[in-house]
Amino acid sequence: MSDWLDANQRYLTAALNQVKERLARYADPVSIPADSSEIPWPSRDNPPALERLVAAFGLSPFERALLLLAAGPELDAAFPALIASAQGDPQRPYPTFGLALAVLPDAHWNAVTPSAPLRYWRMLEVGPAPSLIAGPLRLDERILHDLAGLSYLDDRLSALVEPVAIEVELAPSQAALADRLVDLWSTRAGSPAVQLCGPDPVEKRTIAAAACARLDLALYSLPVQLLPTDPRELEALQRLWEREVILSGTALLLDADADDPIESSRDQTVAWLVERLGGLLLLSSRERRPAHVRPIISFDVAGASPAEQRALWHKTLGPAAINLNGQVDHLVAQFNLSAPAIQAAWLSCQKVGNNEQLTMNKAQASNPPSLHPSILPSFHPSTLPTSLWDACRAQARPRLDDLAQRIHSPAGWEDLVLPELQLSTLRQIALHTRQRATVYEHWGFAAKSNRGLGLSALFTGASGTGKTLAAEVLANELRLDLYRIDLSQVVSKYIGETEKNLRRVFDAAEAGGAVLLFDEADALFGKRSEVKDSHDRYANIEVSYLLQRMEAYRGLAIPTTNKKRALAPVFRRRLLFVVFFPFPAPPHRAGIWQRIFPADTPTEGLDAARLARLNVAGGNIANIALNAAFLAADAGQPVRMPHLLRAAQLEYAKLEKSLTEAEVEGWQNG
Repeated sequence: MSDWLDANQRYLTAALNQVKERLARYADPVSIPADSSEIPWPSRDNPPALERLVAAFGLSPFERALLLLAAGPELDAAFPALIASAQGDPQRPYPTFGLALAVLPDAHWNAVTPSAPLRYWRMLEVGPAPSLIAGPLRLDERILHDLAGLSYLDDRLSALVEPVAIEVELAPSQAALADRLVDLWSTRAGSPAVQLCGPDPVEKRTIAAAACARLDLALYSLPVQLLPTDPRELEALQRLWEREVILSGTALLLDADADDPIESSRDQTVAWLVERLGGLLLLSSRERRPAHVRPIISFDVAGASPAEQRALWHKTLGPAAINLNGQVDHLVAQFNLSAPAIQAAWLSCQKVGNNEQLTMNKAQASNPPSLHPSILPSFHPSTLPTSLWDACRAQARPRLDDLAQRIHSPAGWEDLVLPELQLSTLRQIALHTRQRATVYEHWGFAAKSNRGLGLSALFTGASGTGKTLAAEVLANELRLDLYRIDLSQVVSKYIGETEKNLRRVFDAAEAGGAVLLFDEADALFGKRSEVKDSHDRYANIEVSYLLQRMEAYRGLAIPTTNKKRALAPVFRRRLLFVVFFPFPAPPHRAGIWQRIFPADTPTEGLDAARLARLNVAGGNIANIALNAAFLAADAGQPVRMPHLLRAAQLEYAKLEKSLTEAEVEGWQNG
C-alpha cells in the first residue's frame, strides 16, 4: 500500500505540473514549450486515484484538467501566483470557470452546468461572484483527499451514519439468509432494495453486515429519525451518499426499527429515499413496506432456532458447558437470545468470577443420574449459577418503558396467605414454566402443534386479595422480570393502534419470557360485543389478537380482573389456569396480620386475632399497617393497637365504610 501511495503521489504531482505548464504558457506563450507526454504508471491493475476518479464519474479530458486546476492551490504553493498571473490580476489567485475555459484544452461549456459530473456530484463548489464564470472554485475536501489516495467517510455523512460490523458468528439459518442476499445482489441487475423484517434489530444488522462483507462492501446504518425533511437537504444527502458509493464501495442500512410504525411525515421521506437512492440499500423494520417503482425484496428474519441457540451456547461456554449438567437446555427454553446476547451474557459472568460458580455442579456432572435420554435433569433456576441466569435475564430484558412498568419485589411464598387450592395452583403454574423445555421440546408437544404452547393464567378476585402479590411471588420463584402493563397506554381509540401496542409488548418481552401482568384486564378483554358497527368489529379483533399472542408467548402472561364474569367465555376457555383469589376469611386475615410487619419494625401488644376482625382485604391491611407505623414513628413508640385503630379509621374513611364497634372492641387500650 505504501508503494502505491508513493507512486500515486508522483503521478498526481506530474499531472499537476502539466496544468501548471498550461497556466505558465497562457501567461507567457513563448517562454515555455508545450509538454504533451504521457505520465508513466507502473501497473494497469491498480490505477492512480486520479484516473479511478475520472473513470468512475465519467469525466472528460477537460473536466479532468479542471479538477486538477481546482486541486492545484490546495496541493502546490506555486499555483496561486500562476493563476493570478494568468488572470492578470494579483487579487484573483483562485481558479475560475472562466480561466479554465480559456487555458485548458478541449474546453466545453457543458462541464460547468449543474447537471455535469463536477457540480452534480459536488466535487467543485462555486463561490459568490457577479457571474458564474468569475466565481472562485474550491475543490471538495473529500475529493481532494481521494486524489491523494486517502479514503474516509465524508464528514457530512459521518454525523448521520455509523459503521456496522460483524461482531459474532451467525447461526446457520441466518448465515444462509446472508448468502441469499449475496446471490440476489450478484445476479439481479439494478440492485433491488432489500427489506429485513423482524423484531430483533441486532440480528438484522449482523446479517446485513455479513452479506456486505462477502462482497467487500462497508455497511453503514442510518436511523430514519435523522433523515432531513427539507427536500434540498434530502437531495444533498442522496448525492453525497451516492458519491460515497462510487468512491469507496459502501452499502446503506436504513434503520426504521426504533421508529416503527414510521410517522407519516417521515414515512414519505423514507419512501422518497428508497425510490431514488442508488447503490445497495437495505431497510430494517418490523413490518413490510410496499414497493412502488423500485423493487423491494423482503425477507423475514427469525431468531436462531432452539437447536442453533443450544449450539451457540456450547460453543461460547466451551469446557464450562459440561459443568452445567445439561441445564443449557433450560436457558434456551427460557431465553430467546441472539448470538451477540449469548456472548455478552457469558462475558458478564466472567467479569464477576462465574468460572468458580460454574463448578457447582461438577460432581453431579461427573456422576449424572441414570435417566431416559428425553428426560432432562430436574431443573429449578437456583440450580444454575446466579450470575449466568441473571446475565441472560439482563440481556433479554425488554424495552417497555412507555407501555409497562418493571416491578421489583422481594415477595416469597411465605408472604402469600391463601387457601391451599390457590397455593397449589400457583405452584403448578411455576412448575409448568420451569419444565417447558422437557415437555415441549424433548417430549415433542411443540412438534405436534405450535398453538397453545403459551402459558396464561387468569387471576380473578376483589381488589386487594393478593393478585399482584402472587404475580410477584411467581416472578421471584422463576427468577424472571415482572412487567405490569399500563393499559391506559396500550388501549387506543384509534382503530388498529391497540394491536400495534400489544404486538410491541409481546415482541419486546419474547426474548426473555418475562412475566406480563395485565392488571384490571377486563378494561381490554371484556365480553365480545355484537357487531353493530366497525368499532365493534375492531374491538373483537383486539380480543382475538390478544388470545393469539398469549397462546404463542413463550413466557407467562397473567391478566387480572375484579369481575370474572366480565370476561368473554372464549377468553376463559383458552386460558390454561384460572386462579380465584377469595376475600380473606378471619383465619387468613390473622395470617396476613402476623406477616405484615417487617422483622425490624418494633411492635408491642399486637393481637392478630383481634386485628383479623377488620373486614378488609390484604391490600387494605397493608395500608393500615404502613399508616400505623408512621403514626408510631412520629410518637417515638413501638406500633401498638391504638396506632392501628387510628390507621384503620383513616382506611375505612377512604373506603367510605363505617368502622363498627365489634371490629375494634378493646383496641383503644391495647
